[in-house]
Amino acid sequence: MDRFIENFKKGFPFLKLVAAATPSRGIQVMDEEERRAAVDRYEGFTGEAVKFVPASGAASRMFKDLFEGRDVLASGKELDPASKAHKFVENIDRFAFYTKEDFEGLTPFGVLDHVIGQGASAAGRAGLDYGNRPKGQVLFHRYDNEVRTAFEEHLVEGALYARSASGKVRIHFTVSPAHQAGFEKILQETVAKYEERFGCKYDISFSVQDPSTDIIAVNEDNTPFLKADGKPLYRPGGHGALLGNLAAVDGDIIFLKNIDNVVHQRLLDETVIWKKALAGKLLEVRSVICHYLHALDELMEAGVDDPCLLDEIKAFLQEEFCVAIPNVPYRILPQYLHAKLNRPVRVCGMVRNEGEPGGGPYIVYDADGATSLQILEGAQLDMNDPDTVAMLKGSTHFNPVDIVCCTVDYLGRKFDLQKFVDPDTGFISHKSYEGRPLKAQELPGLWNGSMSNWNTVFVEVPLITFNPVKTVLDLLRPEHQPETL
Repeated sequence: MDRFIENFKKGFPFLKLVAAATPSRGIQVMDEEERRAAVDRYEGFTGEAVKFVPASGAASRMFKDLFEGRDVLASGKELDPASKAHKFVENIDRFAFYTKEDFEGLTPFGVLDHVIGQGASAAGRAGLDYGNRPKGQVLFHRYDNEVRTAFEEHLVEGALYARSASGKVRIHFTVSPAHQAGFEKILQETVAKYEERFGCKYDISFSVQDPSTDIIAVNEDNTPFLKADGKPLYRPGGHGALLGNLAAVDGDIIFLKNIDNVVHQRLLDETVIWKKALAGKLLEVRSVICHYLHALDELMEAGVDDPCLLDEIKAFLQEEFCVAIPNVPYRILPQYLHAKLNRPVRVCGMVRNEGEPGGGPYIVYDADGATSLQILEGAQLDMNDPDTVAMLKGSTHFNPVDIVCCTVDYLGRKFDLQKFVDPDTGFISHKSYEGRPLKAQELPGLWNGSMSNWNTVFVEVPLITFNPVKTVLDLLRPEHQPETL
């Protein structure tokens, strides 16, 4: 507890930037030939692949506008025609959870109450209660003969790019304890259908965020925030708390993607191709890393000198990972380069900015004077520093959380992922509890500070591979509809 209280008092330091990562420096742009070679490399891979999907996120924020609309109607007022709740009601028949018998004849209040709460449908069925369920259990997409939840769309994706040579598809979902049974029910009801359709066998597992990663909340004066019963309030530590869940997953290649970033299957081909391309790039760089680590082992064991090898490794680190090596005494350079190479590896897809620049891919200075590629959030950037603001404005890409990684070393041993976390990259935010203000702290983000000391490659991927559902109205976008209207 003392460490977290101290973090509240001190705050977290801003990171020192070199530049925003761009296609001219830091983000690799594959041409058609390179992409095809990467896909071929992955398709020839015979190891174990697994999908890792953080799925504990509640859908309450997704339906925030509907809660507000229901409150307006409950007060006896009409919905503003320009409101999002009004748009939802007017387009109710375009959502995958719509059925004529359940919604026809319902008042606007009845529509909203049935979707987000316990309100009965026109046919007398219980409310969908989506406002109290996780996003993964919400019906996202409609097809000719079925409708699919976000959870099911990940089963489909897994069959198309994470299948082992034996036909096994391994997917691990992190869920909240209250909703695990709901996911298991959906799996039980649908898994046979998808296994038959895709000719595969699913190996689906679940885990929950470790409660011991919860962090104490504090008042504005940094004293522990006490609940009405006098006990301290602990809050979940954010997605960085899932590092232990990721570490427990066994696999040679791990695909990491959020639960709500799925697309209607009619547009899925491009996503599948790029997932394979990212995995192929991972296999390529990891092969080179393993070669160099074995060469360094032989060099250090023999006690001989090989300046050409060391220069070659330095050039590789710079070219692939933007790791510029500082002035290190030559006598310890082999050990230093060995430590730089022997780390978990991740290849991260990056999408071109369409809107305002924000958190995303950057080149930063490390504590030892080297540089590295990092995924930063806005809270880690000093917006009072003119140079930082200029770099932010010059950024071209953002982070869609499209990551393929390897957590096994060159000798086949699993890395201890906690050793590669930067503890100085947490977040502090202002929240409230029962109407009282508080300060909350999050652990270093899973793809931010928790992977700070991983070797990182950024690759440009097309926008069509990024289709998050942040609000329910996002489901009206063409990427989530059966056909372009």
